Amino acid sequence: MKIPLQVTFRNMQHSAVIEANINEKASKLDRFYDRISSCRVVVEALQRRHHQGNIFSVRIDITVPGKELAVSRQEDADAYVAVRDAFAAAVRLIEEHSRQVRGSVKVHTEPPVGRIVRIFPESDYGFIKTSDEREIYFHKNSVLDDVDFNHLKFGTEVTFIEEQGTEGPQAARVAISRR
Repeated sequence: MKIPLQVTFRNMQHSAVIEANINEKASKLDRFYDRISSCRVVVEALQRRHHQGNIFSVRIDITVPGKELAVSRQEDADAYVAVRDAFAAAVRLIEEHSRQVRGSVKVHTEPPVGRIVRIFPESDYGFIKTSDEREIYFHKNSVLDDVDFNHLKFGTEVTFIEEQGTEGPQAARVAISRR
């Protein structure tokens, strides 16, 4: 990291052992993203319970170019567990940010749209014409629950997922288009 780690203890005594644990975990964050410019960790004792002891909260703020990543309040009765859980969450945040920066975040594409060109309600199947003029078979069982198969008509615009069936391409998860 370019800027040194800042560790703060609130409502509790400074602990060199916990700080050493935090330093060790923070030094490993560079493995996941090498452009971290600062890291601030706050360890706080939230309340005193006479029978059970304190609850420890850990917050981590990590600065990367153009963004602040924050792990908010990982709590546990054991300060070491709270630190471990907070850094595990920080690693997940950094990995996700790294994927976004590289552009490898999965993009969900819209399902294809077609029109019903033939329907046989007595036999529980029909055909959808795709935008590239192919006809795709679909069965009543592939129509989503919010659509009644018997209300589908010629010309109804639908979305679907195409898959390969035993007799050729077929539509799965057919729904009325919401466009």
